[in-house]
Amino acid sequence: MSMEASELQDLSDDADYAASQQQGSASMMRSDSGKRSSPSEHEDAELIYLKDNVAIHPTQFASERISGRLKLTKQDSVLFLSWIPYKGQTSNAKLSEKDRSLYTITAVPFTEVRSIRRHTPTLGWQYVIVVLSSGLAFPPLYFYNGGVREFLAIVKQHVFLARSSEDPNVFIVNDFQSPLQRTLSSLELPSSLPVASGQSVYPLDGGSSNENQGRTSADIGNRVSSVIQSGLRKHKSHDPTRDLSIHLLEKFSLVTKFARDTTTQLFSENNGFGSVDKRWNNQPVHSYPEKLSNITEEKHNEIRHSYSENDLLKDEEISNDIDVPADPLEFNKISLVWGKPRQPPMGHKEFTALLDSEGRVVESKALRERVFYGGIEHQLRREVWPFLLGYYAYDSTYAEREYLRSVKRMEYATLKQQWQSISPEQAKRFTKYRERKGLIDKDVVRTDRAFEYYEGDDNLHVNSMRDILLTYSFYNFDLGYCQGMSDYLSPILFVMDDESESFWCFVALMERLGPNFNRDQNGMHTQLFALSKLVELLDTPLHNYFKQNDCLNYFFCFRWILIQFKREFEYEKTMQLWEVMWTHYLSEHFHLYVCVAVLKRCRSKIMGEQMDFDTLLKFINELSGHIDLDSTVRDAEALCICAGENGAASIPPGTPPSLPLDDGTLYPQEDDVL
Repeated sequence: MSMEASELQDLSDDADYAASQQQGSASMMRSDSGKRSSPSEHEDAELIYLKDNVAIHPTQFASERISGRLKLTKQDSVLFLSWIPYKGQTSNAKLSEKDRSLYTITAVPFTEVRSIRRHTPTLGWQYVIVVLSSGLAFPPLYFYNGGVREFLAIVKQHVFLARSSEDPNVFIVNDFQSPLQRTLSSLELPSSLPVASGQSVYPLDGGSSNENQGRTSADIGNRVSSVIQSGLRKHKSHDPTRDLSIHLLEKFSLVTKFARDTTTQLFSENNGFGSVDKRWNNQPVHSYPEKLSNITEEKHNEIRHSYSENDLLKDEEISNDIDVPADPLEFNKISLVWGKPRQPPMGHKEFTALLDSEGRVVESKALRERVFYGGIEHQLRREVWPFLLGYYAYDSTYAEREYLRSVKRMEYATLKQQWQSISPEQAKRFTKYRERKGLIDKDVVRTDRAFEYYEGDDNLHVNSMRDILLTYSFYNFDLGYCQGMSDYLSPILFVMDDESESFWCFVALMERLGPNFNRDQNGMHTQLFALSKLVELLDTPLHNYFKQNDCLNYFFCFRWILIQFKREFEYEKTMQLWEVMWTHYLSEHFHLYVCVAVLKRCRSKIMGEQMDFDTLLKFINELSGHIDLDSTVRDAEALCICAGENGAASIPPGTPPSLPLDDGTLYPQEDDVL
């Protein structure tokens, strides 16, 4: 059951809720809260506002909420926000006291708050989302007994609140005495970054909540830098948008200290994932040095591989004497390569040999294996990608696929007509349409524009991308459009070079990756949780290092997972990686093993230089363009095989890109406007 579905239920008889009515507040400070001076620690702090029974939902289940007390205090003319969970509630065994303390919000000054978003439905619970200047956001604070308007009214008495022109439910916090606030406002950082704590990622700039997710700090950078066989792309020796992106990252690194101080260890022993069975949290972790050594002996004649000479990851570049814990898989000493070596891309003749006389794929596993180990020649991708994405059935014939294309072309035209027929007068009364169209219009003109296929003014392919995304927002109105979707569509449109075919391939991809863009971000967090388990399984010392340095939430990998390394590789390399991952040959979640492979290649530098959260986030972003794809895929294959069943058991069922578990709703979303 989704959180949205549970909002309409009467929970007054819930034991957890009833207990919250009687509990007083308790000071349950986070372990790192000492890094910030709290006004509650000083006698001269003035209590401005207090509200009981304000809850946080660490999972999608209503019964697994954490109730507490919300406070506004003032000291030295600065307003602070705190939320302290009630102590001693044990009605739900899945939520320990440690879980509750992890979500504590301790004296956050409003000089570090960028915006507040309110949600006050006629039916259901009211809540607010507090977004920080750093781009991080706390999970929603639910007001069981109402009071959101009163809360905002009190805040407005002490700080300047300006209603967003794009969304009347968003209030921008302007503290003109804060240099940091002025600096961040002038930077106009991109729209989506990891959350400070809790289970959701939320918009930054006051735009419509769902539509403003998905952009990362490299929003407009690293578009194109290599030439592919088709000759449709030009090399850009100097891309000013990339320089701007690097500039933003440098500025962002200056404000991420607060991110570390407010980011909590969400994925520790009891992490609060309500949709995850207990066995996923308690999965035993093993190491495999003995298994690996046996494999190494068998493969000692394999050709070693490494990153390019200018790679940021080379161990010899580490200039310190820090004693780095040994890798249990000896990753930096041996070549973890087995199975078939990489092969040349599959050509048309080889693909045809895999089909019978009527066009059916004789053995889908053989096709997927061939693509996994070698990829596809660019000219052939238009025929093969629809199979990998699930648009074509492997057992379909030539005639059946031709009929499918004809039917789907008419269906696409019908869907497209839905928004094309909206008159200007109707659009004035259709807020959600205007918001989505405006966001799409902004996104498509900055997606891969350095790539020749999308270059120039009045580019027809840019217009096609806009039309496809608008049509998808009507096809899947619950999910709508989210920033980041254009990154997925761009290569698909380039390969298929047909609007209708691109649309249906995109639909098939979103069936698996749509949860990445859900408002509650549960799809993203289950993947980050699974990644943490895989790192713990395959490199316990590195996992422990992240734990000791407040990096256990793995938010620094957020961009990798959200758009599947789109910003980390050149355009052609991205397409090669995607088609490898779409095969699901070794695992549906091969992208997580790619994450582990890169982290393990970085482990000596990360631990040797004692990177904290801020430094690690900046370092990971700067890896863009410096990761060797072939080596990374081979390492990820080795790790996937080494992890075996234990690795598969570490990933909760339904984790994207697995098809969503059937719970009656594919994309439950709240609609604050309609």
